[in-house]
Amino acid sequence: MSIESLPLFLVLFSILCTVITLILTTNYSRKSSKLPPGPFQYPIIGNIFELGSQPHRSLAKLSQKYGPVMSLKLGSITSIIISSPETAKSVLQKHDSVFSSRTVPASLQSVHHHKFSMGWLPDDNQWRKLRKISKEQMFSVQSLNASQELRMEKLQKLGDYVQECSETGRVVDIGDAAFTTSLNLMSGTLFSAEFAQFDSDSSQEMKDVFWGVMKCIGTPNFADYFPVLRVADPQGILREIKFYFQKLFDIFDDIIDGKLKSRGEQKSHDLVEALIDINQRDEAELSRKDIKHLLLDLFVAGTDTTSTTVEWAMSELLRNPEKLSRVRDEITDLVGKDGQIQESDISQLPYLQAVVKETFRFHPPAPFLAPHKAKADVEINGYIIPKNAQILVNVWASGRDPNVWPNADSFVPERFLDSNFDQIDFRGNDFELIPFGAGRRICPGLPLAYRMVHLMLVTLVHKFSWKLEKMDMNEKFGLTLQKAVPLRATPTKL
Repeated sequence: MSIESLPLFLVLFSILCTVITLILTTNYSRKSSKLPPGPFQYPIIGNIFELGSQPHRSLAKLSQKYGPVMSLKLGSITSIIISSPETAKSVLQKHDSVFSSRTVPASLQSVHHHKFSMGWLPDDNQWRKLRKISKEQMFSVQSLNASQELRMEKLQKLGDYVQECSETGRVVDIGDAAFTTSLNLMSGTLFSAEFAQFDSDSSQEMKDVFWGVMKCIGTPNFADYFPVLRVADPQGILREIKFYFQKLFDIFDDIIDGKLKSRGEQKSHDLVEALIDINQRDEAELSRKDIKHLLLDLFVAGTDTTSTTVEWAMSELLRNPEKLSRVRDEITDLVGKDGQIQESDISQLPYLQAVVKETFRFHPPAPFLAPHKAKADVEINGYIIPKNAQILVNVWASGRDPNVWPNADSFVPERFLDSNFDQIDFRGNDFELIPFGAGRRICPGLPLAYRMVHLMLVTLVHKFSWKLEKMDMNEKFGLTLQKAVPLRATPTKL
């Protein structure tokens, strides 16, 4: 159900409440005189109708009228929309500790994921413990260097698949191929196993599960805006996400049980083995539930976002053949026509890095950062952000801000080779470009995503030319922004 199809009873309820509109708005104006500006808030429903089917776009448009700090009422939730790099810096750096908690969607509460999830826990001891474990076991430079061979193996399989399609004249669904590669990279790192094959039903099934999770979390949910509706679950989102989560938990349980049964035999050096070791030493330190929810976080965050970014980047390169040729020439100049790029070579490919940065600016994998929550009243830009308000950072709007980016609505990687922008990076220090967030809640998987996105693009571009079937750049809104119509093209070996 979309926002446009708001249940009739809510509309009627709102109409009935108009008799007290003057009383409410007068009272509201006294209480909220220091709130950031925003559109008129209707009784009961507030600004829900303002969201539309593409909230990142509709809220970006509203921010042009009301400013980079804007307040909306979404049902019973006071929401503050942050739409510029300067205000994002205030929230995520200057007042990081105050805004470091999360507003948890009802969909995650339905399966208690927020009680175990590194992404949704408050920044307490449990959260710090999970961050430390994930960094040490998976995302540290040492861990990433140790697992480089595994990534190169998965990239080789991607190259072999594209090569096979070029020989048979088969069309490649680029997003699906990137997803299968990301999925097998994550499953190989976590479990020493592959979950899917290219062009397989199993790959599509897993993709449907992950997209289902992302859609459920990202879809505007009446159960969030009106907590009294959580039991009724009018859109069915809580039931749907519980189904998807249970499918993943069943897979994780089978894998953990298999690992436990084979203890004492030759061990594989994967993340689950390391997590089981911690669990066996001290279950209070890391329970089985902790392990399953951590695996869920890593899979959801590390698979769909990477493949989505690769698909958008390839879409833009295929729309701009001269940019594609420039990327390919840069790679060939470094390693030759038949050479193999290593992860250490990425720093020597400035134009490829510029393409990735521009993709993150123009097509951020998530249009909004995961919602933050104010622990106390805070002043931002002369306005008061009230305690318990939900903070939504619209990184899509920041990336399209013409006051920051010349030719903001065009894909121009060359901007990042210019002296005005060449130092801007996406690691959380430059608030013009924060697709992974910033501050203490920055995505811990950023170092892995950096390596995978660049090398997947190298694999797809270096040795192949592509013939498009058709191009559709429309978006499908969820927790991530996917292409509404998959990118499909036929490769030819160069």
